[in-house]
Amino acid sequence: MDEHEALVVRDSNGTVLKDGDSVTVIKDLKVRGSSGVIKRGTMVKNIRLTDDADEIEGKVEKSVMVLRTEFLKKA
Repeated sequence: MDEHEALVVRDSNGTVLKDGDSVTVIKDLKVRGSSGVIKRGTMVKNIRLTDDADEIEGKVEKSVMVLRTEFLKKA
């Protein structure tokens, strides 16, 4: 069995997330190493799952960022 098949990634509401899904940020998030903020309601499209069930990768404002699933909900 492949690692990604055994790994179940869920959003803040418990909905299962998959590669290519779109998610919405549910809370303003400060960006580490920057003075920027990802605003609540920001849509992150075409996410990629990581090896960690608590994190996903997505493109936010032309930058690829790793986001914690506890601050996301499936769109």
